[in-house]
Amino acid sequence: MSAPDGSPVGAERSIGQLFASATTEMSALVHDEIALAKAQLKQDVKKGAMSGGAFSVAGAVLLFSLPMLNFALAYGIRTWSDWNLAVCFLLSFAANVLVALVLALIGVVFAKKAQKGKGPQKVAASVKETAGVLQNAKPHPRPDSDNKVLEERVRNTKAIEAVARSSS
Repeated sequence: MSAPDGSPVGAERSIGQLFASATTEMSALVHDEIALAKAQLKQDVKKGAMSGGAFSVAGAVLLFSLPMLNFALAYGIRTWSDWNLAVCFLLSFAANVLVALVLALIGVVFAKKAQKGKGPQKVAASVKETAGVLQNAKPHPRPDSDNKVLEERVRNTKAIEAVARSSS
């Protein structure tokens, strides 16, 4: 297993390697957050399209069904009830309006869902929060004992290199 920069995990890495690794990971984080914003925006657009579609269907149903349904329903009511034909036409019109209202309410529900979806705003807030944390980040000072251990490792490495050069 290796770190993102290719060095083995657990091995001592230089500050340059650590910085390169952190930069790579930050770049990946930003790209992932942009992809998340795009996905959430697509969901909001789909909800808005559903709302617009429902409103369009409601309008089409009301417009195209009125003449035929009014005549059929009015004459049907007249046959069953022997009421005046004008009253029968009013009842058939009321039924068509009721259907259109139900479809319009469905459109309103989808419009409210689309308004509530604030995906890109959430991602933007997350990006700002990440940037704020990184701006305030300070490197942790190493205790003196860690510095001594590192200096000893450097000396041992130099000694091993010197021995290796003299033996070759």
